[in-house]
Amino acid sequence: MGRAQELDLTKKVMAFNKRIKIKSLLESDFVGQEVTLMGWVRTKRSNKNVSFVALNDGSTINNYQVVADPTIIEEDILKRITTGACIKITGQIVASQGAGQSSEISASAIEILGDADPEKYPLQPKKHSLEFLREIAHLRMRTNTFGAVFRVRHTLAYAVHKYFNDKGFFYIHTPIITASDAEGAGETFKVTTLDLKNPPLNEDGSINYKKDFFEREANLTVSGQLEGELAAMALAEIYTFGPTFRAENSNTTRHLAEFWMIEPEMAFYDAEDNQDLAEDFLQYVIRYALEHCQDDLAFLDKRAAEEEQSKKADQRSELGLMERLRFVTENKFERLTYTEAIDILRNSNPNKKKKFQYLIEEWGADLQSEHERFLVEKHFKKPVILTDYPKEIKSFYMRLNEDGKTVAAMDILFPGIGEIVGGSQREERLENLTARMEEMHIPQEEMWWYLDTRRFGATPHAGFGLGFERLVQFVTGMGNIRDVIAFPRTPGSAEF
Repeated sequence: MGRAQELDLTKKVMAFNKRIKIKSLLESDFVGQEVTLMGWVRTKRSNKNVSFVALNDGSTINNYQVVADPTIIEEDILKRITTGACIKITGQIVASQGAGQSSEISASAIEILGDADPEKYPLQPKKHSLEFLREIAHLRMRTNTFGAVFRVRHTLAYAVHKYFNDKGFFYIHTPIITASDAEGAGETFKVTTLDLKNPPLNEDGSINYKKDFFEREANLTVSGQLEGELAAMALAEIYTFGPTFRAENSNTTRHLAEFWMIEPEMAFYDAEDNQDLAEDFLQYVIRYALEHCQDDLAFLDKRAAEEEQSKKADQRSELGLMERLRFVTENKFERLTYTEAIDILRNSNPNKKKKFQYLIEEWGADLQSEHERFLVEKHFKKPVILTDYPKEIKSFYMRLNEDGKTVAAMDILFPGIGEIVGGSQREERLENLTARMEEMHIPQEEMWWYLDTRRFGATPHAGFGLGFERLVQFVTGMGNIRDVIAFPRTPGSAEF
């Protein structure tokens, strides 16, 4: 390649990358300037004199209007500008003559970067069902709905890191492959390199995991909490934010097999400190989204309102999406014990009139989503923190209260979704912890490393877990958790 060709190539590369994002165009005054835009065609309409192209580049939910004069842009190029095609436009920004935006680009040159056959491209300008869009998850982010959802998801993830960083927490990467089952539920995905058709066996016929890669049974993590506690015993305040996996054969709108968890663990915190942090954290990240995702949330609010209209009157939410978000950020959370909640629920009209699907008859019942939503939406009309649950329905690591019946647990309940956070003060007393492990048949010899944190320099400590997709679901108003993660993993589905 000669020197002249090299210089020419350099100019092309620089020109190609000197694009302006549509978000920047809409936020600043570029009228009179020549710019380069790139993006995907949403729609095109034409008359004899001009073609109008709605362009989107993903930086914002808003499209930008491209005006293409057929006396300047070749007819062959204009024919290839179809919905879904990717194009590069160079032209001058001019004041817009139409409604909707203050400026538009008058194209002096258009280059087709990628064609989209209108006979085959599945995202034509019409309303598509969410079920259909899940089948083409590799393309669904190009729609307004999913573009908005994933921009909000990004903003919430950034807010999570910013919140904890600003508070002096340290971000710990806990293992994805582990030999422990933090929840004790046994719903784990196994990790192995053994030949599944012919695994090595022990004399009793069981699989000989000594021949496996890790020389023991291993699985994908269901939680980073236990390892997070280890880090908190040295760094005091840490958080994890990573993928977790549950092999629960559930096809509900609230469950995924692969999801992301935020799990802070704090030394020198008691149950009340834990509640204070969780409330402040939730209000912060939601306020951050309200401030930084205004256009996307306005669109999702309108979408949610339209969806509500299709529901039966008694199934509609009393609050719109934006109202629910402000409901959480502007109200101090109501705090009460599980025992107090049971009394309220037992004496409530839905329970007395047998309108609850799961009637509350006695202390010790495991609360369902309908009970949690009643407390939040009907009784207190504010977010609720429930504390001090019966030990029988909670995990082994939660601190036993003085009554010997309850543990220092907390769940945070939100409107429209029920439980969004679960946490507790952790049991730091070795004898209490080992007694609970015996009760729940958790082998202590396999958890020796966890018990060491109680043997050496134990301290009161606490933490909580927040399923990130549940948070995104709440903030975006999406009804199905499969629609707030890019590529959902569910029973029978591991596509893309």
